[in-house]
Amino acid sequence: MIRHILLFKFKAHASKADIKTAQQDFLTIPSKIEGVVEVEWGTNNSPEGLNKDYEYSVVMTFANEAARQRYLPHPDHDLLKQHFVPLLEDIIVFDYSV
Repeated sequence: MIRHILLFKFKAHASKADIKTAQQDFLTIPSKIEGVVEVEWGTNNSPEGLNKDYEYSVVMTFANEAARQRYLPHPDHDLLKQHFVPLLEDIIVFDYSV
């Protein structure tokens, strides 16, 4: 399996409705793309203050490398990016094998 982690900051103009839509878009991905096992959405609540202003995260689990390769160019991933990326101030993407 592969974990795909996104840490991100939204631009100041991103509304709560925009953020909620982004969350829902991510959470529906497993039903749209074969091999995406799970998607979790989280908001930072660490008391340590080391998040460097990254407020939100998505943790996605792919069944295997083939699933990740299917996800990256998938039309539903492209559609998600069209709505999501313009709202971002910054993003970190980090993948690792489980």
